[in-house]
Amino acid sequence: MIAITRYLIGASFFLCLSAARGQSLNAFDTLAIPSNYKPEFRRQLNHDGIDAEQKTILSADGKEDKLFTPSDKDEINLMLTRSLVKKTDWLQYSIETDSGLDHRLKVFYLSELEKLLRYFRQNWMQTGDRKVNPLSLSIIINTYEACMHAERKGESMENIINVLPYDAGTNIINAGVFEKNRGYQPAKDRQVLKLCLLHPDRIFPILQQNPDVPFADSLIRTLDKRKYARQFYDYAAAGNKLGAIIRNITDDVFIKTIATMALSKSGQQYFPFLDNIVKGKMTLREIDDAKDDSLLYYKLLVRTQMDYVARAINKDTAFEFKSLTRRLEDKAIADFVNIINGLHNERNPDIRFRSIQSLNAQELYYLAVSSDGSIYTSSFVKGVYPLMMKKINNRGDSLLMLLNFDKYRKFIKMAAGFNTLDNFLASFPKSDKPGDEDPANTLMRAFVKNLEKSDGIEDGVDVADSYASISETLQPVANEMLRNIQDNYQRNLTSGNKKGIAIYNILGKLFLSADSTRNIDLTKELGIPPVYEVPFTALANDSGRVAVQLFIYGDKDGIGVFPGLISMFNNPNWKIDGSNKQWVTISAAKGRPVFLYMNRPLPEETGEDAKAQEALCQYLEKNNIIPSVTINRGHSYNAPYTIEQMSTASKIVFMGSCGGYRMIHDILEKAPDAHIIGTKQIADAPVNNPFLKLIMEKLRTGSNIEWIPFWKELGKMVTDKIFEDYVPPHKNLGALFIKAYTKAMGNTGENQ
Repeated sequence: MIAITRYLIGASFFLCLSAARGQSLNAFDTLAIPSNYKPEFRRQLNHDGIDAEQKTILSADGKEDKLFTPSDKDEINLMLTRSLVKKTDWLQYSIETDSGLDHRLKVFYLSELEKLLRYFRQNWMQTGDRKVNPLSLSIIINTYEACMHAERKGESMENIINVLPYDAGTNIINAGVFEKNRGYQPAKDRQVLKLCLLHPDRIFPILQQNPDVPFADSLIRTLDKRKYARQFYDYAAAGNKLGAIIRNITDDVFIKTIATMALSKSGQQYFPFLDNIVKGKMTLREIDDAKDDSLLYYKLLVRTQMDYVARAINKDTAFEFKSLTRRLEDKAIADFVNIINGLHNERNPDIRFRSIQSLNAQELYYLAVSSDGSIYTSSFVKGVYPLMMKKINNRGDSLLMLLNFDKYRKFIKMAAGFNTLDNFLASFPKSDKPGDEDPANTLMRAFVKNLEKSDGIEDGVDVADSYASISETLQPVANEMLRNIQDNYQRNLTSGNKKGIAIYNILGKLFLSADSTRNIDLTKELGIPPVYEVPFTALANDSGRVAVQLFIYGDKDGIGVFPGLISMFNNPNWKIDGSNKQWVTISAAKGRPVFLYMNRPLPEETGEDAKAQEALCQYLEKNNIIPSVTINRGHSYNAPYTIEQMSTASKIVFMGSCGGYRMIHDILEKAPDAHIIGTKQIADAPVNNPFLKLIMEKLRTGSNIEWIPFWKELGKMVTDKIFEDYVPPHKNLGALFIKAYTKAMGNTGENQ
């Protein structure tokens, strides 16, 4: 393929150079078309069509200067204009006056020339595969002349087209010029090959549109199987010509294996194990024996994940490793975590955690790290974690070594968030050699090291998220983390690693800001909004008015809590306007002008709640009322609808739905400056209602929302233990890290 590419580039360059050099010596420059020349009347329409295409191309720049100016270089524009005008006119004259051509052939050659110019005119300003580079116009017209001579001699036009750049060849082929020439189809096939070489990532969709090219199977064999394994599978499963071509390749083990899998109803079950199947380490029979048993299949996934991780350490990355990991995560959540989460009201642990009893420590570990953001606090703290530690004989170090430290940052972050990190680190033995570092300290030093080498920024987010919890419960560990962050910042500064400098600078500032006595101004340091406070002025519009929008849904729970929400404001400080059939407006009777707009939880069965939300949003938009605070009340499956409709100007977002904490990324995409409150577990009225009551009162009195004292005050109002699972904005350091990193890297995603 490389040789072919070099040939095409070299030939194209030669042709372009020849065309440019030959312009001043062509007949149309040295011979004048007689002034009294007129086409024969039977062909006048053909000439008019060509003239019209010339005129349209010349006027494409909006100037009446009779120049075609696609380039910023005058000499190139003059050359292109000369080809378009003089060369084309000369071709018309030559065809018209050629005594060797009868009327039929003259019409034919003139019509083909018109088709050529029409295609150029329609596509030189387009994008995509049909685009023609306007600088190729001279080459295209010269090539037409060469093809015309070949056609007249009965010769193939194939080699004439093959040496062209893709765009110039496309102009000839897609315009259908001389499509009955015996070289037309081979040249068309070569155009497909050129397109594949230009876009190797699109070879399958290109071949799907052109399955009859003679080189299809050969080209498929050359593809990077590791990179395009998923496409091999998807296209092999299709009931079309390309699918048949792939399935008929039987002398390539990988292609034959993946084609067999693609034809099976269980193909998706097999796919994560592709590498081991191709290498003969695993058979489809082994997977068949496990695939219908959720426990056995999960165990097989974990065993394969551990195998692939061990191989990756030795630079042997398995086919579709990421597919295996995604499948593992899906099965962990669907077949185990959702079950134990769903039994959160079951007081008997033997019943609640029965489904995970037969899992070993490694399998329980993957259960945990696969369900970050989904697993409930009680599921982790009372079920998965203690059982995992019991099955590894309370040796966290041994567990991580068995796992080759796979996803250990994710686990440390989760353990910190669930307040089990101290227990986990305590399970590590002390160093038995004087002066040597304790293994637990080595682990935590590695936890914050080399983040710049990770794919994306997920590891950095995990480190950021862990710090607030660690600083509250393990201050010595937090202090050491901060020192390590500062050391890594200096290391990246010395090496000039832009990604590393950004990551460690942000983490350092975030960690320092956790200590309010340091007075770290993150807005000044990182260009992100304040972490610990939302000023009242940031929530009010120019007239000092604050708008709060509450989304509630018409299920049984929403209908049940709605009266209680209204009754909270049934006092002299507030006015309740229930005159609208779709929403309620609550406004401050005393203090600052604060307004709460809350749709009615009308029956969801008929979609009335959605209509009420839509009507309220339209009312707010029509009256230029922009909510700066968004409250979500509803089940987790309704949260995406709130995010979709919420104001992009929201500065405070309260996700009063189960697992709202894991919606942070989606919320930030909609409202980049939002301070977010969510829960890792159950969301319920014993916390949601006091939050609404407290924040509305703060707004009514014109107070700044200072999160640390606000959270302490809210904690005194709430008596339910589920409050422990709510995460305040100042602890969402991962969200803050994402904001700051995006800004530091110029919103380009560089090195992510």
